[in-house]
Amino acid sequence: MSKKHKKSKHKDEAADEQLVAESKPRMKKKDYEKELRKLHVELVKLQQWVVHEGLKVCVVFEGRDGAGKGGTIKAITERVSPRIFRVVALPAPTDREKTQMYIQRYLPHMPAAGEVVIWDRSWYNRAGVERVMGFTSEDLVQRFLKMTPPVEKAIVDSGIILIKYWLDVDQDEQTRRMEGRITDGRKLWKLSPMDIESYKRWYDYSRARDEMIAATDSEHAPWNVAVSNDKKRVRLNIITHLLGQIPYKSLPRKKVKLPPRQKPGDYKEPDYPLKYVPEKF
Repeated sequence: MSKKHKKSKHKDEAADEQLVAESKPRMKKKDYEKELRKLHVELVKLQQWVVHEGLKVCVVFEGRDGAGKGGTIKAITERVSPRIFRVVALPAPTDREKTQMYIQRYLPHMPAAGEVVIWDRSWYNRAGVERVMGFTSEDLVQRFLKMTPPVEKAIVDSGIILIKYWLDVDQDEQTRRMEGRITDGRKLWKLSPMDIESYKRWYDYSRARDEMIAATDSEHAPWNVAVSNDKKRVRLNIITHLLGQIPYKSLPRKKVKLPPRQKPGDYKEPDYPLKYVPEKF
């Protein structure tokens, strides 16, 4: 089968997946929480296995503003140790970092043995936001697209399990979520002037995404695209997929029984006037 035919087949399969996802009703909160609880148990098992085996795991999340990256990452990490599952969300590069090799500022955050590093946006900023918003030159973008597959091959060859996700949201759903950021006081921090500007450039982002995936979708570091119009479903789908990418076993646990507490002896409650938090609820 030719490479062109393979790409066409994959594109058709992706379109079928999206149609199936769009035809499903939004998941009920009760059903979501039930399934998420089961997956959290498996993530804890995975965490123990990663530590036990000294695995190094790197998970990249990319997607448009409002695609659900942050919520998905939160769903993954809320029941595991932040010392093992570490989230990296780098700010804009400093003046010093701008003079360095592009990938340089990302490398210190790569996982050591027994760690899972989750990237909330990553080195792919160059192929996405930097390109669309004019923060870099087209020459540097093309150099990035060319150099990324061999760099990721070196990362994988060093023993790191590299998993990349692109969250795909449609225009109507992105609009609904962006409007929610305007009206919901809890989400104001998610909305910046750049978010508003990038919202206008839907098709510029589409072109940048298409070229990025075509250039960096490799056998050693493939892109996994998840339809994210239903936040609950995409979180469950991604966690399930992630668990399937890292073979793990449930480690045996010793039965734990709480021991009796020591007797107070000569201890007495202090009469120091403690400053208590007011109980308004």
